[in-house]
Amino acid sequence: MKRLLSYLKKYKTAALLAVLCIILETFLELIIPLIMADMVDTGIATANQSYIFQRGLLMGVCALAALILGTGSARFAAVCGQGAGAEIRKDEYRKLQQFSFSNTDRFRTSSLVTRLTGDVTNIQNSISSGLRPAFRAPVMMITAVGVSFYINKELAAVFLVAAPALGILLFLIIRRVRPLYSKMQKSVDLVNRIIQENLAAIRVVKAYVRGDYELAKFEEVNLGLQTTSEKAFRTASLNMPAMQLVMYATILCILWFGGDLVSSGGLRVGELTGFLSYVLQVLNSLMMISNVFMMFTRSIASWRRICEVMDEKIDITEEHAKNISVTRGEIIFDHVFFKYSKNAREYVLSDICLHIEPGQTVGIIGRTGAAKSTLVQLIPRLYDATEGSVLIDGHPVQDYPLKPLRDSIAMVLQKNTLFSGTVKENLLWGREDASQEEIEEACRIACVDEFIERLEKGYDTDLGQGGVNVSGGQKQRLCIARALLKKPRVLILDDSTSAVDTATEARIREGLANHLPQTTKIMIAQRISSVFHADKIIILEDGRIHAAGTHRELLANDSIYQEIYRSQQEGVAL
Repeated sequence: MKRLLSYLKKYKTAALLAVLCIILETFLELIIPLIMADMVDTGIATANQSYIFQRGLLMGVCALAALILGTGSARFAAVCGQGAGAEIRKDEYRKLQQFSFSNTDRFRTSSLVTRLTGDVTNIQNSISSGLRPAFRAPVMMITAVGVSFYINKELAAVFLVAAPALGILLFLIIRRVRPLYSKMQKSVDLVNRIIQENLAAIRVVKAYVRGDYELAKFEEVNLGLQTTSEKAFRTASLNMPAMQLVMYATILCILWFGGDLVSSGGLRVGELTGFLSYVLQVLNSLMMISNVFMMFTRSIASWRRICEVMDEKIDITEEHAKNISVTRGEIIFDHVFFKYSKNAREYVLSDICLHIEPGQTVGIIGRTGAAKSTLVQLIPRLYDATEGSVLIDGHPVQDYPLKPLRDSIAMVLQKNTLFSGTVKENLLWGREDASQEEIEEACRIACVDEFIERLEKGYDTDLGQGGVNVSGGQKQRLCIARALLKKPRVLILDDSTSAVDTATEARIREGLANHLPQTTKIMIAQRISSVFHADKIIILEDGRIHAAGTHRELLANDSIYQEIYRSQQEGVAL
């Protein structure tokens, strides 16, 4: 709770004003029954019209002031709740940006989206809607109970039975509903996951005519969410019947005993009327407290899920970082072992020893699943080696601050990603201050200039979400141009020309050699034609370096390379 309340510090003034308005509003509302009782016993009993109008006007002023204060409290509470929600969401998103791939792997994307949206919304709504009853109810209850005892101690004793009875019922309801709220949020995660997967793969779904199958999957998880939600809200809804049971039983008891006191002269009618008003306010305050507990219970379930993200230990840190930067681009893998999980039985990479000279071009090939992508992801510290060391310019990668390290390495991932926006906005991800001339040069090297003029608005063409308005090959070339704008010391192309024809690939390769002679280039490919020109070709097999050498050396001496070469030559012949 202390951690959650810390997010209200920035909005402390709004919170204090909201609480002040709530207390004053409650105080004014509690005065009204006393004025009404006085008006009945003094004004109406003596038929004093001026006194009645005077008391009535005072009641109207109190009601109007209470209305203004209520409006103010709602406004300040909204500012406080929405502001706190925005701060929580900002901190959670900032923490996500610090996640390594390993951290992200421990959460589903759909779950992270829910924790950033739905769970935060639960908390900010609880603050906005719960601040008023949370402060209003205790003030109202304590004051109303005090005045009730002042009016008549015997009748007020009924509260000593009603309040504990309602408390016990509320405790039983909350104890049962609390785990249901956590389960409900997990069900929301599942629904979001199915929707996300379906939308991301909508072309595959339609191509394979699997719409009915996807609909059945969605109906299953949607029914699970419906069932869990119904159970949670059905249990929570017992709060109102429990409240009404206690409230009506209390009113009946007061009318029963109060009627006897009025008959015996121990209580005046105005006092009984005022007492009933305070009874209703006490019971209403108890109902508000029970509703606050319900909101609080759901918010705590959401806050725990948010804390799981906030408390996630970052795997990749800068605690050993020094004030150094990559200058040459020399890369050494020194007996590197890697596995994604510490509890995994087998290593994905085993005993990798590799030396890449500055400015050298290295090709990496191997069968699917040979861990080629995993190998290069260790260089910019997207993952950290489990054992052994990865060194750049003679320093372990852990010695580099993350931003300078990754700024000096341009990586075109196997899965090309473009963002919503124009072609130019996507290219400027490489370097924000790049000039138009630099953008055009990078596009020439990546052969983007071959199609950029055919786009409707050239560099100002909107690519749509994920770059849906360009083909796979065009998307790959845009990603290469974006990487080139960084002017990196190390360029990693992870099978990033697979959708490009061989002639275009050759022009890209020639452009890289001519314009980036000092840049260390690592090219992962499935086609030998993509890497045969490399200074060194690495063959990965089952996470180990099977062989290394030039195209001629491997073609003459290595059976796996010969097999890949023959299969691809046969494919060309066919």
